[in-house]
Amino acid sequence: MAMDSSQQGATAIPLCQDQPPSELPEDSTENLPESSPTRMEDDGREEDVKENEDLSKRYLPCVKMEFESEQEAFDFYNEYARISGFCVRRHWHTLSKIDGILIARMFVCNKEGQKEKDKQSLVVEQPHKETRSNCLASMYISLNRNTSKWVVKKFEENHNHVLHLPEHSHLLKSHKIVSEAQAINIDIAADIGLSLKASHDLLSAQVGGKECLGFTWEDQKNYLRTRRHRSLKFGESGALLGYFRNQAAQNPYFYYAIQLDKEDMITNIFWADHEMITDYALFGDALSFDTTFRTNKEYRPFALFAGFNHFRMTCIFGAVLLYDETAESFEWLFKTFLHAMSRKKPITIFTDQDAAMAKAIKSVLPDVSHGLCTFHLNQNALKHLGHLFKAESDFGKELNACIFGYEEPDELKKAWETLVQKYNLKDNTWMAKTWEIKEKWAHVYMKWSFSTGMRSTQLSESLNAKLKKCLKSDLNIVQFFTQWDTIVLEKRYEESKAIFNSREKFQRTKLKESPILIQVSQVYSPPLFDLFHNEHIDHAATTTIVHGSSLKQPPDVYIPQMVSYEDGSQSIASSSQASHNPQTLKVCLNCVNSLNVFCDH
Repeated sequence: MAMDSSQQGATAIPLCQDQPPSELPEDSTENLPESSPTRMEDDGREEDVKENEDLSKRYLPCVKMEFESEQEAFDFYNEYARISGFCVRRHWHTLSKIDGILIARMFVCNKEGQKEKDKQSLVVEQPHKETRSNCLASMYISLNRNTSKWVVKKFEENHNHVLHLPEHSHLLKSHKIVSEAQAINIDIAADIGLSLKASHDLLSAQVGGKECLGFTWEDQKNYLRTRRHRSLKFGESGALLGYFRNQAAQNPYFYYAIQLDKEDMITNIFWADHEMITDYALFGDALSFDTTFRTNKEYRPFALFAGFNHFRMTCIFGAVLLYDETAESFEWLFKTFLHAMSRKKPITIFTDQDAAMAKAIKSVLPDVSHGLCTFHLNQNALKHLGHLFKAESDFGKELNACIFGYEEPDELKKAWETLVQKYNLKDNTWMAKTWEIKEKWAHVYMKWSFSTGMRSTQLSESLNAKLKKCLKSDLNIVQFFTQWDTIVLEKRYEESKAIFNSREKFQRTKLKESPILIQVSQVYSPPLFDLFHNEHIDHAATTTIVHGSSLKQPPDVYIPQMVSYEDGSQSIASSSQASHNPQTLKVCLNCVNSLNVFCDH
C-alpha cells in the first residue's frame, strides 16, 4: 500500500447500477445514515443548510456505482464532499501483482487518522492545533477487469465531526480549484504589474465575492510562484535566451546581442525591436544614453537609448543590461548599437559624467557631438560639494547660471572664475576637471549642437517611474521582460493617441489669416507648431501697410514687422522682407541648430 497526494479533476455523476440516487423514493432508507453530523450554523442559515443536505442526498454515492476511471470516481466523491461540507484525500491504493497497474483505491475524509506526535511539540510553546479526528467516512473502489470500469465496493457516510458551511468550501484543500480561465486572468494581471491583492480583489468582484472564487489569496500566490519556477527551470540565462528567441521568431527584425567574457559568462546584453530601429532612423539625430538605474543597487544595471519624436515625446531606441562597465564594454555596446541601426550615427549624444563611457564615445563616435547630462552634473556637484548646497548658499543657482545662462565664452569664463574665487574652490579637483570639459555642458558651446532641446538623459519622469517597478532586483528576469514589454506598448499607445489628436483637433492661431501659419499647421506636429507659432508671434513689433511690394520703412533698417497686405491677409515679415537688405539678415543659429525652429531673435 502507498499514500498518494490529493488530485483535482472535472466533476462527473455516474449512475448507481441498481438504482440512481436521484430516483430514490422519499421514504427509502437505503444507504442513508442513521444519524447525520451537525454543522456550524449561525446567522439564520438553517434553510440553506437544509437545501444543501437535500442536494447531497441526491449526489450520495452507493455501492455498485460504476465509473470510467479512478479520476472520475475521485471527482464524483469530491463533488459530494463539497456539497456535504468536508474535504477528501486519496488514501491507500493497491497495485496488481501481475502487471503492476492500479486495481484498488480508498478515498477518505481529510480528518481520517491522527498525525504522529512531534517530539518538538514538548518544547514548543504554541504547537499547531489538531485537524484530524479519526473520521471513518470513506469510499472504496476497485477495478473490474471484465468491464474495465471502477466499481464502488464500500461506502461509509458518517462523520465524527461537524461539517463546514457551503460558503466555506473554497477554503477546503480538495475543493480549491484555479480554472483555466481564472489562470489566464491571473497571468494577465501579473504580466501588467497588477499587485497580488488588487488582482485577487478584481477576480473576486467578477464572480460575486471571495467565497465564490474557488480559491484563496494564498492559492493565487502559490500558483504564481509555481509559474515563476517553471519559467526559470533553465535558470535566468536560459530564460533570457528563450525570451530573445521567441521575440526573433515573432519578428525577424528583432535585434539582440550578448557580450561574453573569457569564461563565457554574460556581461552585457543589448536589444531593440523593429519599431525602435525604425524610430531611430527617423528621430535618432539627438540621442540620450540614460544610465540612471545602473548606479542604484536596488535595480538591475539597466541603461536606455532614447530621444524625442516629432511630438516631443520620449522615444525608445534600444535597451541594455550592463553587468560590466569598462571602456571596452562600452565600446562593444556603441558598436553593437550602430550595427543594429544600419551604421547611422547620431549628431549629438548625451550621457552622464563617466570617464569610461567618454573614452568609448571618443573611440567609436569621434565625429559625434558629446554632451553631458545636466541632471547628473548637478548630482555630481552635490556629491563632491554638498557642503555648499545649504539653504543660505547661492552656489547651486550660480552653478546653473554657468551651465545655462551665458551666450558668450568670455561671459562664462568670467562667471566661472568668480564662482571659484567666491567659494574658495581654486584647488578643488572636481571643479577643475569639470571646467576642462566645459564644451560638453555649457550652453554657450552646446547651443551649436543639434539637440531637439535635450540637455538631460532623463527625458521622461513618468517613464522612469514605471521602469523602477520592473527593474527591482527582487523580480526575476522573466518578470522584468514581461513588464518591460508592457511599458514599451504603453509608450507606443500614447504616441498613437497623439497622432489621433493631431488629426482630430485643429491648431489654434492668433493670426487667423497668416499664410505661413496656415501652411506650417498642416505640416508640423502640434508641439513643434506651438514652438514656431510662439516665435512667429514674438516677431510682431509694429504693423506696416504694404502697397504692392513697397515698404514704408527705409530699406537699410532692420525691424521685425507685422505686414498687412491689400488682400486683407497678415503675416510677419522676415528680416530680409523688412529690410530688403540681405546683409542685415539676422538669424539666431543656436536656436535653429538645437531646436530646428527659428527663434524671434
